[in-house]
Amino acid sequence: MDTIALTVTCPSTRGIVAAISVFLTEKGCNIVDSAQFDDLRTGRFFMRLSVRAETGATADGLAEAFTAVAQPFDMEFAFHDESRKMRVVVMVSRFGHCLNDLLYRWRIGALPIDIAGVVSNHLDYQKVVVNHDIPFHHIRVTKDNKADAEARQMEIIDEAGADLIVLARYMQVLSDRMCREYSGRIINIHHSFLPSFKGANPYRQAFERGVKLIGATSHYVTGDLDEGPIIEQDTVRVTHAQSNEDYVSLGRDVEAQVLARAIHAHARHRVFINGDKTVVFPPSPGSYTSDRMG
Repeated sequence: MDTIALTVTCPSTRGIVAAISVFLTEKGCNIVDSAQFDDLRTGRFFMRLSVRAETGATADGLAEAFTAVAQPFDMEFAFHDESRKMRVVVMVSRFGHCLNDLLYRWRIGALPIDIAGVVSNHLDYQKVVVNHDIPFHHIRVTKDNKADAEARQMEIIDEAGADLIVLARYMQVLSDRMCREYSGRIINIHHSFLPSFKGANPYRQAFERGVKLIGATSHYVTGDLDEGPIIEQDTVRVTHAQSNEDYVSLGRDVEAQVLARAIHAHARHRVFINGDKTVVFPPSPGSYTSDRMG
């Protein structure tokens, strides 16, 4: 039996939940999970439902019929077939911990994605990517060829039919054009010391300042460097007895975990952009288990 996710965003008003529930009931859909949020500050309403189509309804068919329900409420909505895996292009430079973690999770079915290709400005991870039977694209980026290199990257993304671009420690700044072209579809990961510890060796800077918490932030990419809407964050404690190398190792672990959780949330349509912030609904019951089972 197909499971379909419905995502809805609209101005907050009475009757939204009732209208959606009546529609789904009439179409033979059983609601198995529901989450909603009413932002009193912005007056926006957000909702995500998982439904089982017990009479054979499809996501496309439901979307067509739902238009009449959505119009009076000025809804932005989408129906998603949850059996469809999101196509992802990963971009990486010379730090491979996030890439290797994603490849492992992808291989065991722990993420509801298909990695359609890996783009890198270095050759360090060509062999490991090719050994996973994933296309590897080496595009050297310099100060003089940056525009041409980015144009080629965008061609690869479009040819792959990518739904999502993941910057798995890709150490190049994307242009405003690319950020606009794929708005809401590029996820980045960085250490959470920004803006306190910018530049090279942030973990050494943190070590020298004796911080007690290190962490990572995953966010959508915008034209404002490392300031896009935040999807996921986490921290780990460190002590005075640990070395700079410990900081780096722990930091890489938390970066990989945070990025994977952000991708899972996006791929399951649990993330809504709300101005400069996000609304992130918790996982549906059993979603991680079913993904691990492939």
